[in-house]
Amino acid sequence: MAKSLGLIGCGAFGSFMLHHIAPFFQVRIYDRFRDLGPIDQSYKVEVGTLAEVAAAEIVVLAVPVQELGAITLEIAPYLRPGTLVLDVASVKLKPTEILAANLPTNIDIVSTHPLFGPQSGKQGIAGLNVVICPIRGERAGCVARFLKEMLQLNVIESTPERHDREVAYVQGLTHLIAKILVDIELTDLQQTTRTYDLLMQSVEMVRYDSEELFQAIESINPFVSEAKKRFFDSARRLESRLSRHAPAPSAMEALV
Repeated sequence: MAKSLGLIGCGAFGSFMLHHIAPFFQVRIYDRFRDLGPIDQSYKVEVGTLAEVAAAEIVVLAVPVQELGAITLEIAPYLRPGTLVLDVASVKLKPTEILAANLPTNIDIVSTHPLFGPQSGKQGIAGLNVVICPIRGERAGCVARFLKEMLQLNVIESTPERHDREVAYVQGLTHLIAKILVDIELTDLQQTTRTYDLLMQSVEMVRYDSEELFQAIESINPFVSEAKKRFFDSARRLESRLSRHAPAPSAMEALV
């Protein structure tokens, strides 16, 4: 008989997850901010109360990092001894501290970060990367085997600190650049290069990410400030170098 799995949070990523995990578990979902009727019908899962969803054998928290503190305190009384709790947050140090502090000691914890989303995974997730950070208990190996064998993902085991140090560049800078390009509003350009097209493809992958996700990536990861400083310092050096080679005013006037 399939294990029961409770999914708390059915936003963009939580809903995306259901397509991949619903075939393997008896899934019950909860989200206080959404009408879950359409999701219930699409994936043949049950909608439950917070207490009912938290009573599952496996509980997945797919809420914004900013809500993890409150939701872990709410579900703690409903979790059964031996429950496996996972999160899918895009940063790890702060969420894992929250999970370890707020959940009972008889609860196993494995923190995960799927390095893809609804846009980058819309053609399939096989071969894409997912990070797992064992926090409490001995079940990280079981999680890794499921992700590898059932979902065909490439599993990377890490510590929360190593994860956040690397992702400060992998996501911190790429999402920052994407936001800048979205703000510039480059549209209807016909004379593009392959390099430009690839750049805009990466922008489209994160264009519609929530503001909560962007703020988590940029503000909650403690190593992003260093990455941003290096980026902007380099941009200023490049701007200075280019300005030294700019045509003198007289040369510009001659070209007019």
